Amino acid sequence: MNYVDVEAVRRQVERQAQFVTRLREEIAQVIVGQQYMVDRLLVGLLANGHVLIEGVPGLAKTSAVNTLAQAMACVFKRIQFTPDLLPADLIGTLVYNPKTGDFTTKKGPIFGNIILADEINRAPAKVQSALLEAMQERQVTIGEQSFPLEEPFMVLATQNPIEQEGTYPLPEAQVDRFMLKLKVTYPSRVEEREIMDRVDLLHKPRVSAVVTRPEILEARETVNQIYVDDKAKNYIVDIIRATRDPEAFGLKMKHLIEYGASPRATIYLQQAARAMAFLQGEGNVFPNDVKQVAMDVLRHRVKETYEAEAENITSEDIIRKILETVPVP
Repeated sequence: MNYVDVEAVRRQVERQAQFVTRLREEIAQVIVGQQYMVDRLLVGLLANGHVLIEGVPGLAKTSAVNTLAQAMACVFKRIQFTPDLLPADLIGTLVYNPKTGDFTTKKGPIFGNIILADEINRAPAKVQSALLEAMQERQVTIGEQSFPLEEPFMVLATQNPIEQEGTYPLPEAQVDRFMLKLKVTYPSRVEEREIMDRVDLLHKPRVSAVVTRPEILEARETVNQIYVDDKAKNYIVDIIRATRDPEAFGLKMKHLIEYGASPRATIYLQQAARAMAFLQGEGNVFPNDVKQVAMDVLRHRVKETYEAEAENITSEDIIRKILETVPVP
């Protein structure tokens, strides 16, 4: 792709990025601060990826997802995950009609555009597994029939930290289906004071739908056209390879990594970097775009060893070290 093409994509990005501004303004009416979380939710939306949000209760995780969904003219469904939830409660079931002897399909709440899977790690493994087909294949099988899910289809899941009471760790295969895993932290002192001043429990701000489904799908097409040059591609591959073979990059940490990131991480990192470039109004991916989203794409894909846990070294520490060491083109 030559310079003229990149310039054409950049103009397209500028034209379409206006809806991002509208979305941000609408979300800011409800959510104070949490800029990182809002940005990464937009990255997931533009890159056609699912997002897992982790943080202690009360950090506006559910509110942020709820507000984002209301600001888009899409079908929003919220599923509260509980230990007694069944797969049929999620995807739907066949209902028998004794008069006709026929079965009719009753679709579950998974049939929406934006799915909020609230406290996903409070449900047992079989329910979490029911999400897998929907997330990966973007279809659901009820009985013998498969139903495609309407685009955009995005699962935004919240989870409490694993050590909390009554939580189940998500299976690795499912965690890997999430493009991004966000760690949400407490607000700053200034933000907390603003939250206190602004929150009126009796009169909640109304959120208007400022973005349509065709706008989102069109923006995703543009994100796919954002140019990634060979330097940026090689940088992405180097980061991923360093999680598997750190010693090739001069990092003495093989004993800390049980397993590194899979090729799916390579694909997701490129796509998330494109979405980040879109948010910055760029027509091509810069190494900084890759660096900004690398932690969110990798933190749930690099598994530390027991030895690392004993030394209080987390997957985030390992990724941070890799990003500091791998040369930036």
